[in-house]
Amino acid sequence: MNNLPKTQQVVACHLCDAIFDKPQLKQGQSAKCQRCGSTLVERKVDSINRSYYWSIAGIILLAPAILLPIMGVTLAKQYHNASLLDCILVLIDRGFFMIATLVFLFAIAVPIVRLFGAFYIAISFKYRRLKPSMLNFFRAYHHLDNWAMLNVFMLGIIVSMYKLIDDTELSVNLGLLSLVLWLICTTMASLTLDQDYIWETLEQEFADEDS
Repeated sequence: MNNLPKTQQVVACHLCDAIFDKPQLKQGQSAKCQRCGSTLVERKVDSINRSYYWSIAGIILLAPAILLPIMGVTLAKQYHNASLLDCILVLIDRGFFMIATLVFLFAIAVPIVRLFGAFYIAISFKYRRLKPSMLNFFRAYHHLDNWAMLNVFMLGIIVSMYKLIDDTELSVNLGLLSLVLWLICTTMASLTLDQDYIWETLEQEFADEDS
């Protein structure tokens, strides 16, 4: 598409498939579909820097979110607490290997890969260290959005707390706060990336080499 003259560059609506000439936007501007009203193209404000700082915050919170106890349960005068990693180890100890593997992949591995992926993309654009391999890397990173399930795990924790609160004494530990903040940082590091800007920049520099 980038080999076409600017007047021939087009964009398709992801909802109704209407085709329009691709507008040239400034930061903070967006273009709406004239047929269905959905957003066609959006230019996010200070996208690279915002993703860079969100990803750094997420990396800092990574160890506390995984290793610190999430919550404590007092039952029959005995106190137990567990971290995110402890949950996986308990599942393994009780023979639930498939569930433990899924929890590890979707609650730890994929969010970590997305977080460091956003950091790598942001720092590469921030300091203009772009390489042809970045095209394939960003394609792979884009597909990871469908496999991030940390928010589902967080919802499971909240539901468990709601069910246990009447029968046991619960205490919220620093691990839960760290997990919530880590979830916010990993999500924001991805959301603040301006994917249209990244695609356009990479295609302009490396489309010929990639083909």
